[in-house]
Amino acid sequence: MADFFAEYGVLIISLALAGVAAGLAAGLFGIGGGAVIVPVLYFLLTALGYEQTAMHVAVATSLATIILTSIRSVMAHNKRGAVDWDVIKGWAPWIVIGAILGQMVAGFVSKDALTIVFGSMLLILAMQLYFGRPSWRLAEDLPTGAPRAGLGGALGILSAIMGIGGGTFGVSLMTICGRPIHQAVATAAGFGVAIGLPGAIVAIINGIGKEGLPPFSLGHVNLPAFFLISACTVTMAPVGAALAHKLDAGLLRKLFGVLLVLVSIRMLWKTIAG
Repeated sequence: MADFFAEYGVLIISLALAGVAAGLAAGLFGIGGGAVIVPVLYFLLTALGYEQTAMHVAVATSLATIILTSIRSVMAHNKRGAVDWDVIKGWAPWIVIGAILGQMVAGFVSKDALTIVFGSMLLILAMQLYFGRPSWRLAEDLPTGAPRAGLGGALGILSAIMGIGGGTFGVSLMTICGRPIHQAVATAAGFGVAIGLPGAIVAIINGIGKEGLPPFSLGHVNLPAFFLISACTVTMAPVGAALAHKLDAGLLRKLFGVLLVLVSIRMLWKTIAG
């Protein structure tokens, strides 16, 4: 046992801290924990010598953790009557298709390409956190038909490539289409299962037999990271939500936006500069 902790102790503690940070971020800022989990896992696994597979494992493992946190979150919101299940039923099939396609693409692109895509999208997310306003409107309600299929598929593709839940893009989409922010947060939480489950399955298949994976990995999903981060995220998300009601949410979102800018620039610079 002592030898096990001597070899893997730093990894275990780091993964637990990543879960705590992701849970707090999800509760405080209403975004998927993947925006925290993926960069932390990427830098951690790179530092531990798994640079060739770090980004793919980070994205895939983050997708797996989304499943449990999404279920817990949407059920909690449902108790308050805030979830629009008709939206979830109408959008979920297209999101699932998008998530499968997105993770299939992610599984076959290079680590540098995946890192650049994630870093660029994280930069856009940071800008939205800093400058976005819940009052912005582009439509009176969510689209149906072909526009819904296209937007749902795009949401699934982008989320699966980045390893993030539906809340990141889903909340913004719903609010600019006229839905109240509380309903948007509650309903978009349900998109996470439609993204995380198919995305994680494809990531497992893509990663089977790949060399350079961290220990105890199932395909591209690292099992210790999945269990530790899921446990910490599920525990800390309610704490973050409680803190959000006590602190200046607007200021916190801007500060977190600045942090994400720094993280995205660091990832992009590390990849481009080599």
